Amino acid sequence: MYRIAFILITVLAVALGLLIGTLNSSSVALDLLWIQLEWPLGLVVLTACAAGLLVGLLMAWFFSILPLRARLRKAARRVDAFGSTGSLKNIDD
Repeated sequence: MYRIAFILITVLAVALGLLIGTLNSSSVALDLLWIQLEWPLGLVVLTACAAGLLVGLLMAWFFSILPLRARLRKAARRVDAFGSTGSLKNIDD
Protein backbone atom coordinates (compact mmCIF):
# COMPACT_ATOMS: atom_id res chain seq x y z
CA MET A 1 0.00 0.00 0.00
CA TYR A 2 2.77 2.44 0.94
CA ARG A 3 4.70 1.57 -2.18
CA ILE A 4 1.73 2.40 -4.39
CA ALA A 5 1.23 5.71 -2.56
CA PHE A 6 4.94 6.53 -2.93
CA ILE A 7 4.86 5.77 -6.67
CA LEU A 8 1.69 7.83 -7.12
CA ILE A 9 3.15 10.83 -5.26
CA THR A 10 6.39 10.56 -7.24
CA VAL A 11 4.55 10.48 -10.57
CA LEU A 12 2.42 13.47 -9.55
CA ALA A 13 5.51 15.43 -8.45
CA VAL A 14 7.29 14.70 -11.74
CA ALA A 15 4.19 15.67 -13.73
CA LEU A 16 3.84 18.90 -11.75
CA GLY A 17 7.53 19.68 -12.30
CA LEU A 18 7.21 19.12 -16.03
CA LEU A 19 4.08 21.26 -16.16
CA ILE A 20 5.75 24.13 -14.29
CA GLY A 21 8.85 23.80 -16.45
CA THR A 22 6.97 23.92 -19.75
CA LEU A 23 4.61 26.74 -18.79
CA ASN A 24 7.45 28.94 -17.49
CA SER A 25 10.11 28.55 -20.15
CA SER A 26 11.21 32.19 -20.40
CA SER A 27 14.73 32.88 -19.17
CA VAL A 28 15.50 34.99 -16.12
CA ALA A 29 18.83 36.33 -14.91
CA LEU A 30 19.97 35.43 -11.41
CA ASP A 31 22.68 37.54 -9.81
CA LEU A 32 24.07 35.61 -6.84
CA LEU A 33 26.92 37.76 -5.51
CA TRP A 34 29.80 36.56 -7.70
CA ILE A 35 27.82 34.24 -10.00
CA GLN A 36 25.44 35.33 -12.75
CA LEU A 37 23.11 32.63 -14.05
CA GLU A 38 20.59 32.57 -16.89
CA TRP A 39 17.95 29.97 -16.01
CA PRO A 40 14.41 29.21 -17.19
CA LEU A 41 11.77 30.61 -14.86
CA GLY A 42 10.31 27.15 -14.22
CA LEU A 43 13.67 25.88 -12.97
CA VAL A 44 14.00 28.89 -10.67
CA VAL A 45 10.52 28.28 -9.24
CA LEU A 46 11.17 24.57 -8.68
CA THR A 47 14.58 25.24 -7.14
CA ALA A 48 13.06 27.80 -4.77
CA CYS A 49 10.33 25.33 -3.78
CA ALA A 50 12.86 22.57 -3.16
CA ALA A 51 15.06 24.90 -1.10
CA GLY A 52 12.05 26.01 0.96
CA LEU A 53 11.04 22.41 1.56
CA LEU A 54 14.56 21.53 2.66
CA VAL A 55 14.78 24.50 5.04
CA GLY A 56 11.36 23.67 6.49
CA LEU A 57 12.29 20.03 7.07
CA LEU A 58 15.58 21.01 8.71
CA MET A 59 13.81 23.48 11.00
CA ALA A 60 11.25 20.84 11.98
CA TRP A 61 14.08 18.43 12.72
CA PHE A 62 16.04 20.91 14.84
CA PHE A 63 13.12 22.40 16.77
CA SER A 64 10.82 19.39 17.11
CA ILE A 65 12.45 16.04 16.50
CA LEU A 66 15.76 16.62 18.30
CA PRO A 67 14.13 17.86 21.54
CA LEU A 68 11.70 14.94 21.48
CA ARG A 69 14.59 12.50 21.07
CA ALA A 70 16.34 14.12 24.03
CA ARG A 71 13.20 13.74 26.15
CA LEU A 72 12.92 10.11 25.08
CA ARG A 73 16.54 9.41 26.07
CA LYS A 74 15.97 11.10 29.43
CA ALA A 75 12.82 9.04 30.02
CA ALA A 76 14.68 5.85 29.07
CA ARG A 77 17.44 6.70 31.57
CA ARG A 78 14.82 7.26 34.26
CA VAL A 79 13.25 3.88 33.49
CA ASP A 80 16.68 2.25 33.69
CA ALA A 81 17.33 4.06 36.97
CA PHE A 82 14.09 2.65 38.39
CA GLY A 83 15.72 -0.77 38.23
CA SER A 84 14.87 -3.54 40.66
CA THR A 85 14.67 -1.36 43.79
CA GLY A 86 11.16 -0.25 42.99
CA SER A 87 11.90 3.43 43.51
CA LEU A 88 13.44 6.10 41.39
CA LYS A 89 17.08 6.94 41.96
CA ASN A 90 18.49 10.40 41.36
CA ILE A 91 20.10 10.14 37.91
CA ASP A 92 21.96 13.42 38.31
CA ASP A 93 24.36 11.93 40.89
